[in-house]
Amino acid sequence: MRLKAQTVSVVIPTFQEGKYIATTLSRLVGANHLTEIIVVDGGSEDKTIKASRRFTDKVFVVRERGIAKARNYGARQACGDVLIFLDADVTTPVDFVEKVLETFSDSSVVGATCSIMPAHSRLYERVFFHVHNCLTRILARFRPHCRGEFFVARRSQFLRVNGFDESLPCTEDHELAFRLSKRGRFVFIKGLTVYESLRRFRKLGLPRVVGIWLANYLSFIIRGKNISKVWSPVR
Repeated sequence: MRLKAQTVSVVIPTFQEGKYIATTLSRLVGANHLTEIIVVDGGSEDKTIKASRRFTDKVFVVRERGIAKARNYGARQACGDVLIFLDADVTTPVDFVEKVLETFSDSSVVGATCSIMPAHSRLYERVFFHVHNCLTRILARFRPHCRGEFFVARRSQFLRVNGFDESLPCTEDHELAFRLSKRGRFVFIKGLTVYESLRRFRKLGLPRVVGIWLANYLSFIIRGKNISKVWSPVR
């Protein structure tokens, strides 16, 4: 079944994102069919908040840290039928909202992600991300796997399952994708690619980042909790 025209809200959690946020938001304001942009800041002391207010009047400052908490807070303020959770260092193509709306015109779809590629990358990094995207697309058919850099959810279903699990310092995106998939289809949007910075990879190195990802993901699958006690920001 195809639904009537829907509205879209973008929710961006921030903390000390002065280097990236203006670029990210400037791309968003040029997008068609976007209802609102919501920024939820965790107490930045740089120019993040000031820069954000140049692009949207929905900038909220919360003192309790945690990316899941920030995303859930933003979702509660949103009015869009479809929620797009976006990281502050992710840039989007101008037609990304149209592609999201086309996907969510199918009433059976409750969540989605897309290809995430690195900006300003080296060949081996592009190869790694390409392989990761292929695995994500394959896993979407069995056990949805979704990175929080670009996470889309139907707002009604997101609220029904109580959003992201705030007790998880990481893998909260994979956990929510799995819960949503029990209520409908969690899909991989074809023909859509967004680009993220490589700041974590540049600071820690690709092998170490992948090792941390894998250890936390396997721990969550086996034990229901992460190995990492916190997910430290890289700035």
